[in-house]
Amino acid sequence: MYISDIYSAKRIAYTHEQVASNKVPYLGKLLFPAVKKAGLDLSWIKDSKGLPVSLKPSAFDTVSTLRSREGIEITETQMAYFKESMLVKEKDEQEILRVSEASDPYAKDVIRHIYNDAETLIEGAEVVPERMIWQLLAPQTNGKPQISISADGATYAYDYDPSGTWTANNYVALSGTSVWSDTANSDPIEDLDAMAEAIEAKTGSRPTTVVMSTQTMKYLKQNAKVKSYVLAQNQTANVIMTNERVKEVIASELKMNAIVYTKQFKDESGTANKFYPDGFVSLLPDGELGNTYFGTTPEERTKQSDATFDCEIVETGIAVAVTKTHDPEHTKTLASEITLPSFERMNEVGVIKVY
Repeated sequence: MYISDIYSAKRIAYTHEQVASNKVPYLGKLLFPAVKKAGLDLSWIKDSKGLPVSLKPSAFDTVSTLRSREGIEITETQMAYFKESMLVKEKDEQEILRVSEASDPYAKDVIRHIYNDAETLIEGAEVVPERMIWQLLAPQTNGKPQISISADGATYAYDYDPSGTWTANNYVALSGTSVWSDTANSDPIEDLDAMAEAIEAKTGSRPTTVVMSTQTMKYLKQNAKVKSYVLAQNQTANVIMTNERVKEVIASELKMNAIVYTKQFKDESGTANKFYPDGFVSLLPDGELGNTYFGTTPEERTKQSDATFDCEIVETGIAVAVTKTHDPEHTKTLASEITLPSFERMNEVGVIKVY
């Protein structure tokens, strides 16, 4: 049995669909649903009134910077390109050759190994837009919503608020006894309400969801004023503070749904990171906040011109290709994507740096 008998881009795509059907989707993917578009450049983005705004393309081989000004104008360059591959090496192919049929138990281990490699690449590609989304929704550099990803000499940097208008109006950094780590003196419910009212006054849209990390929720469970809200709703003298009790207070006092987002990823250096960082809360309106755009990768473009090229698209815009190299004899699996989120409803989003 040869590897070509059991391994192809189409089979990888089918296997991924089965795996993905049992996964809980990323939160960012729900807030910024995927949209496929031809080419590389973002040719338009919508303003707060839903009108299309023309954008300017940039040179291909430049670091991209997405510039937005208050209201509608967004001047854009190009979507970021990501690509990585893994090899089925000569030894692996020799092991497959020893097997007479795919139902052989020995074959299943070898096949599972190479398909796991392919799934690892797809999962890595899915991390990229999710990571971008939370850089926008929890800006860690002076409250500026921006995307910055660097690896192997390539840098992508996009500034969604170059004028500083969003940061001035929609971002607050607490200090002194107001920080939520000061559980004796801070008043998180008041802080959330103040931000929600400020956004509603400017946009007419009141946030319905607040997102935070596990550590931030721990501070809320320890907070004296939050406890007083809980005790006011309960007749018993002692109440065990849980995530659900805190969420109930936020829901009853602010009419907002609290989400503790715990998913993590490994960055280019292999270091584990949280998608949603400690020390922030993000107030979001109901519904979708923008879109995650996927452009046409070189691999997908090759497939369009050469029907024999083994390439399939998964998750709207991730290209998976399987190619053969000689001397050495390797089967290479490649995953690539061109992606960038839009952020049409950014003025309806508020962020508080709480500690």
